[in-house]
Amino acid sequence: MALKATIYKADLNIADMDRGYYASHNLTIAQHPSETLERMMLRLVAFARHASETLTFTKGLCADDEPELWQKNYADEIELWVDLGEPDEKRLKKASARAEQAVLYSYGGRAAEVWWPQIAGKLDRLDNLEVWSIAPATLAELVELVERSMQLTVTVQDGQMWVADTGRNVLVEFVRLKEAKH
Repeated sequence: MALKATIYKADLNIADMDRGYYASHNLTIAQHPSETLERMMLRLVAFARHASETLTFTKGLCADDEPELWQKNYADEIELWVDLGEPDEKRLKKASARAEQAVLYSYGGRAAEVWWPQIAGKLDRLDNLEVWSIAPATLAELVELVERSMQLTVTVQDGQMWVADTGRNVLVEFVRLKEAKH
């Protein structure tokens, strides 16, 4: 018998002063059986950072040809492709070719320290790709916020993101590895 996804609910109240975006999102997040809580929370943080009325979660780990999140226009063209991890050059080229803007969030840590120097030079010509890293310690702090039903407040100001529940507040710092050139 196949393992089933674990379902989480998140009421996300976002105040993004950098973008002038203020909204509440009631999200249902399916955690794939092979997905860690750190990865799931990184998906949630990526959603909050790019939140819009048309940004949606995809099939993620279950589909090789889709990112974790995407935003499409009414013509079904991909405006934003958001992926996670340390993928190969081929996947990043595909993302860059299919979307107006592509964003990758690396988990940071030892794996990223090995992966990034090997791939960085190969990505220079992908002008619409930006790559960010999140420290493993930050991901561990975000996991402390996990509950099956979460009520989280996200505040973004001056490039800093704070994610809070009723008792804890986590500073999420994004380290830029590659800037988009458009």
